[in-house]
Amino acid sequence: MFTGIVEEVGEVLSFEGMKLTIHAPEVTRDLRESESICVAGACLTVVAREEGEFTVEVIPETVSRTNLGELAVGGRINLERSLAEGGRIGGHMVQGHVDGVAEVSAVENDADSIVVRFQADESIMRYIVPKGFITVDGTSLTVVDRDDDGFSVAIIPYTYDHTTIAERSVGTKVNIEVDVTAKYVEQMARPYLEKLLADHAGS
Repeated sequence: MFTGIVEEVGEVLSFEGMKLTIHAPEVTRDLRESESICVAGACLTVVAREEGEFTVEVIPETVSRTNLGELAVGGRINLERSLAEGGRIGGHMVQGHVDGVAEVSAVENDADSIVVRFQADESIMRYIVPKGFITVDGTSLTVVDRDDDGFSVAIIPYTYDHTTIAERSVGTKVNIEVDVTAKYVEQMARPYLEKLLADHAGS
């Protein structure tokens, strides 16, 4: 479990086969093999660790659902260690299970903040509500507004300077995890809604 508060922006050292190695001296201080780590929003398992760097395995399923397949040596990536028991939850409860990718459609200045707009398909948009939680490349953010085609978030200067969001331009793809609460509510409500529709159709 994670909170969406990025601890460090690491640098890709290599990505060969399924092995992704990242330079990250801050998060590796107490990181151990077999532990989970959130890499650009995706929960991955540490398979090797050396001084100042660690390696995770990225399986084809993860590549197909995220933007990790676009990583190159020298690329920067958001990182967060798993939540420690008793730790503060500064963002929201993040699983590290990426639901899909969205594309940056606009970046605009708004006083002291930066508003970034994303286009996403219906499989993501159905769970997004204004002022709700959203995770973008592992960063916990609040939705400003939404319409049928996409949604926007407002980024404070600190977040802009301490994550990879500043490197995202129009056309860039980002990993999205929606608030899991919405998915649970939908699944629990579906049988009742289906029965209601069936009863209405039969009346």
